[in-house]
Amino acid sequence: MRHKYEASAIVIGRSPLGEANALLVLAAKGLGLVRARAQGVRKAGAKLAPALTTLSESDVSLVKGKEGWRIAGAVLREPWFSRLKERDARLRIARVHGLLLRLAPADTAEHDFYELMQCFYEVLETVPTARYEAAELMMVLQLLSRLGLAQGAVPDLEDAFSEETLCAVDAARVTYIHRINQGIAASGL
Repeated sequence: MRHKYEASAIVIGRSPLGEANALLVLAAKGLGLVRARAQGVRKAGAKLAPALTTLSESDVSLVKGKEGWRIAGAVLREPWFSRLKERDARLRIARVHGLLLRLAPADTAEHDFYELMQCFYEVLETVPTARYEAAELMMVLQLLSRLGLAQGAVPDLEDAFSEETLCAVDAARVTYIHRINQGIAASGL
C-alpha cells in the first residue's frame, strides 16, 4: 500500500489529460511544486472538481506512484477565484503563475511556494488597486529570490507586502523591474 501525503495546496495550473482527467500543478505546503493527476475531475458532477479548480486553496491527499503524483482526495478551503473580484488582480496572478511554471522545477520540495502564494492573494484582496503593480513586482522578486535568481537584498515575507515596502517599490519601480529582468535573464529563459 502506498503512503498518502496530506497537505494544504493551491492549484497553480490545470490542463486536460485524456477525456475526463486533468493534470494539476499545485503549490503544496511542505512538498513544493507538485504535478499531480486528478482522475475523473472533468466529468459533470465530479466530487473533487470544486476543490481542484485554478486558484483554489484546498486540503489534498496525494499518492506517489510509479507514474508520478495522483490526487486521492481534496477538500476546498478558500475559493480565491471568487474572492478576488478585480479582473486586474486575476490577470496579475495569472502572470505570476505563468512565470513560476516557466522558472521552477516541478516535483521538488526544495522551494515552498504555498505560503508565498497565499500571502500574495491576501494582499491583492486587501490593498487598493493602485498598489497592484507594486505587489506584483514584489511577488516576482520574492519568487526569483527563492529560486536563487534575485540579486541584492529582498525583504522577508513578513515585510515584503507591507504598505511601506509597496510604497518604496512604487517609488523605485524602474529599479525593481531592472532587478527582475536581470533575474529572469540569469535563468536562461
